[in-house]
Amino acid sequence: MVDPRNYFAKETLEDGTEVTIRAIRPEDQDAIRAIFENLDEESSYRRFLGPKKELTDAELVYFTDVDFSQMVALVTTVQTGSGEALIAGGRFAVEDQASPRSAELAFTTEERFRGRGLAGLLLGHLIGIAKELGLTRFEADVLAENQPMLAVFRRTGLPMQQQQDGNVIHVTLSL
Repeated sequence: MVDPRNYFAKETLEDGTEVTIRAIRPEDQDAIRAIFENLDEESSYRRFLGPKKELTDAELVYFTDVDFSQMVALVTTVQTGSGEALIAGGRFAVEDQASPRSAELAFTTEERFRGRGLAGLLLGHLIGIAKELGLTRFEADVLAENQPMLAVFRRTGLPMQQQQDGNVIHVTLSL
C-alpha cells in the first residue's frame, strides 16, 4: 500500500523536463505563497472561482499541513541551480463525512509551466492514492471557460458526469 505522507515519484514530461512528484510539506509554505503571488488574475479566478489577491497565513497552513487521509496534497518540483523549485500542486479533500468515498479535487500550476501536462500527471498520481484509500469518485467545480481543466478530466478516460449551474460546471469522475 502507498504511504501518501511519504509519496515520492520521478517523472519526465513530454518535453523532456524531469520532475519530482512528492507529498506536500509544511515547509512548502513560502513556495506556495510565491506561486500564488505569481498567478495572473485569470488563473487565480479559475482556481478559487472568484477574485483572490493573497493567501492568509491560515490558508497556507491549510494547504501545506495535511493529514493524508481526509486530505492528500502532492506537489511537482524541478531541480534548478539553486535547488528544488515547486511548480504545481494538486490535492483532494473528503469534504462531506456523510459521503467519505468522494473527494473534491483542486490544482494549481505555476504560470511558466502551464500547458505542459502537470495537472494530468498529478491527477494520475492522485487517482492511484484515492483508489488505495477506498474513494470511489472525485468531484470538482470548474468555471465553464476553463476548458483546459475540463480537457484534463476528459483525458483520464474515467467515466465523467458534468452538471452546469450558471458559469460553473460540477464534474464527477468515477474511480
